[in-house]
Amino acid sequence: MKRRSFVTKTALGSLATVVGADIVFGNHLPKGYTPLGLDTVDPYKAFGKHPDMKVLNDRPWNIESQAHLLDDKVTPNASIFIRNNGVMPEDIDVGSWTITFDGESVKQSKTYSLQDLKSKFTQYTYQATLECGGNGRIEFDPPAKGNQWGLGAVYCAEWTGVRLRDVLEDVGIKDDAVYIGYHAADTHLSGDPKKEPISRGCPMSKALQDETLLAFKMNGEDIPLAHGHPVRLIAGGWPASVSGKWITGISVRNKVHDGTKMTGSAYRVPCKPVAPGTEVTDENMCIIESMPVKSLITYPKTGGRLAKGKPLHIRGHAWAGEYEVVKMEYSIDFGASWTECTLSKPANRLAWQHFEATVNFPAEGYYEVWARATDSNGKKQPMLVPGWNPKGYLNNACHRIAIKVKA
Repeated sequence: MKRRSFVTKTALGSLATVVGADIVFGNHLPKGYTPLGLDTVDPYKAFGKHPDMKVLNDRPWNIESQAHLLDDKVTPNASIFIRNNGVMPEDIDVGSWTITFDGESVKQSKTYSLQDLKSKFTQYTYQATLECGGNGRIEFDPPAKGNQWGLGAVYCAEWTGVRLRDVLEDVGIKDDAVYIGYHAADTHLSGDPKKEPISRGCPMSKALQDETLLAFKMNGEDIPLAHGHPVRLIAGGWPASVSGKWITGISVRNKVHDGTKMTGSAYRVPCKPVAPGTEVTDENMCIIESMPVKSLITYPKTGGRLAKGKPLHIRGHAWAGEYEVVKMEYSIDFGASWTECTLSKPANRLAWQHFEATVNFPAEGYYEVWARATDSNGKKQPMLVPGWNPKGYLNNACHRIAIKVKA
């Protein structure tokens, strides 16, 4: 971990949760001074993460999983990636936490406590696949700005909460409603309380889906702080940035939400294909909605060695945003031919699906096992990195693992 010099005492205090203790006499800290204790911050221990995970950034915290850590059918907390845009909230009082519904298209502004939501509305449990829009960004050429995610910014957890649709119906929505936007308790890295680190949203059609939740639990337990405790918006199948953490408000809009990271090039791709490195104006960028079809081999790890004549069992997951995966295949000859895998149905809509296959290799030598999914709309994963875009979004190229076969 690299030491950082934080300009404000507010920024230092925001790390108390990670340090594990209040910074006593913090009001006496010289401007720009970084306490020595920050050198010993262990993010794996602080966030309960597997030691094989990779820290991409510590301000804000961005931590990537690895393919082999995602082998569970339902991803445990220890293997779930962290993508933050600001500073996580501190000193959360669940008893006083509220969520306010407002905006141009509500019939009345209304505020609910967590207890109100839990007692007034029916609770539901769904599995949901959440993937960072920039997952796989590291493979784009020329490079795109942002966290250089490899393959591990995706997971499928089980979420329990109330349907956003039910709460919106209780609030009362006008006929001109077209979008919702969320507001949260995290703070901007600058320390400016007037700035939101991120405030994204989705069209009403997505907000009103059965599986779109205000969730209180992840995998049967209270949501961990790094993943949105005490309440998180869950909108599976779309970029994980739509599933806002630490929710304190929902605005119902009569226009596309214009919050932080909803405008410009954030979470947008060119509306039409462009040549690599092309400058694209904001008006020619389109908001990412459903994520593309994709798959991941979670067993075995790449780089494995296998005895000649021994079959290799592979397994993994496949997902396709709003669609279902209908076919899963593997190739050991760099895509010249494909063999179908066994593929399960999803636990529910928007959950990833599991595949497996037994692979036989014809001779000694080096092989790559490629995985390719096809969705219910007929779209297949590309074998190589798809169309370049300025922010490096939506890389759904085939996942590959290397295997050496020896006598």
